[in-house]
Amino acid sequence: MNKYGRQAQEAWKAASPTRYSQIQNPEEFFTSLGEQAQEQVDELLPKLAGPDPKDETYFEKVGRLNAAKSQAEEIVRYDLLSPPETEDEEDEKVNPSIREYLDSMAEIDKLRQQL
Repeated sequence: MNKYGRQAQEAWKAASPTRYSQIQNPEEFFTSLGEQAQEQVDELLPKLAGPDPKDETYFEKVGRLNAAKSQAEEIVRYDLLSPPETEDEEDEKVNPSIREYLDSMAEIDKLRQQL
């Protein structure tokens, strides 16, 4: 499991323990989620970094690329890795499936790519 999967797993454990406990295979789920996150970061990074400016120095480029990576990770962390909304375990009546959640995240990603 990569760092994104571990971050998501810890966030879900803390924010939604009931939903977390309903995941059949957390290791597999968060490994897959982390891989999806890595793919999205890798895809967003060049778009956010943009082309190299003509007279950009080495340090300026490093700063620009680091900023783009941080921004891509933040977007993915918010869109894909965030746990479901905090739950009131006693009042929880509807438990959306994990598959529905992932499908909705994939749809959001497709829409973002169209922009």
